[in-house]
Formats: sequence, structure tokens, C-alpha cells
Amino acid sequence: QVQLVESGGGLVQAGGSLRLSCAASGRTLSSSAMGWFRQAPGKEREFVAYDWWNGGSTYYANSVQGRFTISRDNYKNTVYLQMNSLKPEDTAVYYCAAGSLLYTLPKYYDYWGQGTQVTVSS
Repeated sequence: QVQLVESGGGLVQAGGSLRLSCAASGRTLSSSAMGWFRQAPGKEREFVAYDWWNGGSTYYANSVQGRFTISRDNYKNTVYLQMNSLKPEDTAVYYCAAGSLLYTLPKYYDYWGQGTQVTVSS
């Protein structure tokens, strides 16, 4: 089993930055795909970014390309999502997820965190 815990969300003004953390515990994730997704009120959960736990295949949604960056700290067993130049349309609950392969669809991920709220004011 894998447990994922997100943190780092909050309220920020447009143009600001936040760094989300996804702390993993349980079995090793060294061969896992890690995805970040978000869900705004009344909308479906959408893909934000993914990469292998150990890196090497980073891919971002067009809406966040150039503003968001995935990184990791293997010692802390944590994956990060650095979010810069935030926009009001980035407001959502952000989730990290772990799976076997890199997909942009949520249904292919096996483990999910509880989510962290990001609110960007204009």
C-alpha cells in the first residue's frame, strides 16, 4: 500500500507562487509514475503534470507549461509541484497520485492523496 499526503496549498494573489508537497509512505515508489491533478468546483478532475518518481519524463498540461515544475527529494520521499505566476483559473483542489505508467487520465492512477486547496485571488 502507498499513502500520499499533500500539503502547501493556500491563498495567494495572482502572480504569486506556491510549492505543493506530496509525501509518500508505504512501499517504495522508485518505479512509480507520479501525477498531479486538480479539480475546480463543478468541474472534472484534470491533469496538471506527471513524471516518474525518479524523473526523466516530465510532461505538463498546456495550461501550466512554463509556470509549474515537478521536482523531488528522494531522501524525504517527497515530490513537489512548484507553481509560479499563478492565475485565478489555477484555483482548485490539487491532488498527487501514484500509478504504474504515465497517463494524463486520473483513472489510471492507483493511489491518491487527500488533496490541498489552492486559491488564487485576482
